[in-house]
Amino acid sequence: MDTSVARRNILARIRAAQGRPAEPAVSERDAAADYLARHPEGPRPPMPDDLVARFIEEARKLSTTVDEVDAPVDVPGAVYRYLTAHGLPVHAIAWQTLRDFAWAEAGMTVEFRKPEDLDRVGITGCFCATAETGTLVLLSGAETYASAGLLPETHVAIVPASRIVAGHEDAFGLIRAERGELPRAVNFVSGPSRTGDIEQTIVLGAHGPYRVHAIVVRGA
Repeated sequence: MDTSVARRNILARIRAAQGRPAEPAVSERDAAADYLARHPEGPRPPMPDDLVARFIEEARKLSTTVDEVDAPVDVPGAVYRYLTAHGLPVHAIAWQTLRDFAWAEAGMTVEFRKPEDLDRVGITGCFCATAETGTLVLLSGAETYASAGLLPETHVAIVPASRIVAGHEDAFGLIRAERGELPRAVNFVSGPSRTGDIEQTIVLGAHGPYRVHAIVVRGA
């Protein structure tokens, strides 16, 4: 069963136990939207005018490596340079939304599918990114599978500069404004996977990618 359908069924059973219909009425949805619109935000730290610079600064603190390019056409070459500089394969899987990039001309072989066990590099875009914490925000979907940024050892993310927002509150606001409701999965990626469980020594790649590389596209 699709996860979204399962979630709706669970919520429907909860509502039934409360004596309410399975789906919220229009009045309930309007009341929730009104509450969100009126509910005051908690205190937030001041943010600089240059959100791109702040995102890059914070991302690097989290061991995310960052490159910048001027335009989308420059992305494949930047990915190729990063992979070859680190001795990584130039064969990758990617979101289907990235089909239009000229990967082959840059010397790369890219398959647009979900990752399998032996795939070492996954390339994704992002829904947006948050400057406050240097975090990538990825939404799952039929063409933007969550596993592409979770299973391969190396995750390369393409970040349009125009999609860098101040904080998580702004990211959720953008999701509500553009999508209406949350998708099956929303992943906040703040650097490579890590753990400090063993003798409080930080180990990268514990539960996901060893490397996260963000390519900020200034002209996008």
